[in-house]
Amino acid sequence: MHFTMEAQKRCRASIPDASIAIDMTAGNGFDSLFLAQCVGSQGTVYALDLQAEAVAKTALRVAEAGYASVVRCIHADHADLANHVSLEHRGNISCAMFNLGYLPFSDKSVVTQASTTLRALDALEAILAPAGLISILSYVGHPTGLQESQAVEGWIARRASRYNIERLVDESNLASPILWLMRRHSEAIEN
Repeated sequence: MHFTMEAQKRCRASIPDASIAIDMTAGNGFDSLFLAQCVGSQGTVYALDLQAEAVAKTALRVAEAGYASVVRCIHADHADLANHVSLEHRGNISCAMFNLGYLPFSDKSVVTQASTTLRALDALEAILAPAGLISILSYVGHPTGLQESQAVEGWIARRASRYNIERLVDESNLASPILWLMRRHSEAIEN
């Protein structure tokens, strides 16, 4: 299974035209562009990344595809999400995607961390729309990947009553990425 393609396939069905979506780990901009294509010219995509190189790559990719006005590229830690989402968009996020780990073809020592990813998930949960979808692709093959993946799994387990949760993994591969898909129950909104 190609997990990034599966994540996009599942997210596509959850993103109405002119909606709001977030790429929590912009990376090379592939998910940001995908989300922009889903929300269309009247929607908004927030694309956050801690690395300036990733933000620049994302901005270039979406601009070349004609979506510069749709995607807000933000050089920031995803844990600081609440500082960057407009008030009118809070509670209206239809989909958010995490692609954890490191920026491909870059410094592999710079990776997402369990502590900031959990803070990012907390911040996202506070602004996710009813029936909003969270896609989390976690890679266990890098040095801190397993720890981060276990932390994310614990975060998800503590919220099982609020979401429909699906976990996809290649059981025959010990280093398989893990894709979690979490759809919020409409009645699970807490303020």
